[in-house]
Amino acid sequence: MITTKTVTGLGTVLVNGQGRTLYIFVPDKHAKVTCVGGCAAAWPPVKLTGAKATTAGLVKATLVSSDPDPAGGRVVTYNGWPLYLFAGDSQAGTANGQALNSSGGLWYVITPAGKVVTAKKTGSGGATY
Repeated sequence: MITTKTVTGLGTVLVNGQGRTLYIFVPDKHAKVTCVGGCAAAWPPVKLTGAKATTAGLVKATLVSSDPDPAGGRVVTYNGWPLYLFAGDSQAGTANGQALNSSGGLWYVITPAGKVVTAKKTGSGGATY
């Protein structure tokens, strides 16, 4: 499930069904999954579990698709961007990965309109909602 939540300092962004923030990886270049191996351990890709990802909230179903995962299966995409979770977000409501330079590139949240949010997180604890 791909849905939305408002994150303080970042606005309304995509989250999974458990409320965990979803991210895009700049080196994917809006085209294909490039976060594999050790990168995928810290930034697990959002795997497609059925024929199509389910949506809720402000998510635009027309922007949801999937791309092949080099590790097998398919990764859910939004407006062409593969989506990932961040292992450093220990609970729903955090966005500790926002604007983080990790695993060879920058990580950002994405809005329901499909726009990448490049603002830095606010405060020392990361953005929350």
